[in-house]
Amino acid sequence: MISRLLAPRALLAGLLATLMLAAQAHAQLFETKAAQAYMIDAETGTVLFSKDPDKLITPASLAKMMTMEVVFDALKSGRYSLDDVFGVSENAWRTGGAASRATTMFAAVRSQIRIEDLIKGVTVQVANDGCIILAEGMAGSEANFAVQMTERARQIGLTKSTFVNSTGLPAPGQQTTVRELTQLALHLWQAYPEYYRYYSLPDFTWNKILQRNRNPLIAMDFGADGLATGFTEGEGFAIVGSINRDGRRLFLAMAGMATDRERAEEARKLLDWGMRAFEKTEIFAKDETVGEAQVFGGTKSHVALVAPKPISLFLPVANRERLVARIVYDGPVVAPIAKGTQIGTLKVWIGDTLSQETPLYAAEAVGVGSLQSRAFDAVKELAIGWLR
Repeated sequence: MISRLLAPRALLAGLLATLMLAAQAHAQLFETKAAQAYMIDAETGTVLFSKDPDKLITPASLAKMMTMEVVFDALKSGRYSLDDVFGVSENAWRTGGAASRATTMFAAVRSQIRIEDLIKGVTVQVANDGCIILAEGMAGSEANFAVQMTERARQIGLTKSTFVNSTGLPAPGQQTTVRELTQLALHLWQAYPEYYRYYSLPDFTWNKILQRNRNPLIAMDFGADGLATGFTEGEGFAIVGSINRDGRRLFLAMAGMATDRERAEEARKLLDWGMRAFEKTEIFAKDETVGEAQVFGGTKSHVALVAPKPISLFLPVANRERLVARIVYDGPVVAPIAKGTQIGTLKVWIGDTLSQETPLYAAEAVGVGSLQSRAFDAVKELAIGWLR
């Protein structure tokens, strides 16, 4: 694997003034009391903040986001409609309803409820009974539905998240990470815009009982429009939030906070900082040469690398000297090389956070060189190999 610091050019003159090794330790650009946190810009995928994002945690009620993904997918595919109804079993009522003394929409046992109302109960009221009713109605049992949740998680790229029930109630083996919770939130917004809006409803009334949205960010009036909260004994309070303001959208997941008040305040501060502390910058235009990769046995010694679309990311307004850009590829690349072949990746760090990764492709074809040039390359590679 070859990793090269990206040489400064005119567009990056003010951004790459000081290049530092990515492995070097740096202080965070922002500090939070959360034990784990991960925040991204929705448009560019830029990672704005990262703190222990891959530590396995218990999702608690944040598991309900995956429940909604399975439900939304079924609606989008046409297998169900918002007007379809499911019955309330005694199990759903006892485990997640009023009898459970947990978050509930107060569904009456043996009643029939529309899917849309169940969705509102889950997204607004964090209703355990709503989750179980949906799970039993769609999969026959909650356990079977949980298997579908994990299978669906793998399909959308969540490799570490495992779900044992639809509610997030304590159960051995249930796990996720703040990185994957953020990815899930982004997916919900991208794949289901017609259903994502339920997360921003300020309140919902069912069985003549009005409940406010349990996400504390919704009432703060600073652009938040989702998503969910959770709490686990021993791990503390967690939240997944989204904000849409001034034409920008951010997604955030945080866990390991001491109180519900701390959870709300830390999430608000980090999201607000993300909105104020960064500005969008195009660092390379479409098909502009980003760098070069060394070629072995070719008609040329190097091949130019490009991206098929502009490379943009959100950079900190201050501390821009903290930017590090590196081209990483397995090399030297053996000829022949077809134009458009993926060769490597442009990796950009902001401080100690890997902020963005962009695939890079060969800008031109490189044919096989002469026997003499290939022999020379072999000798050169052997010599360089001794030095590595």
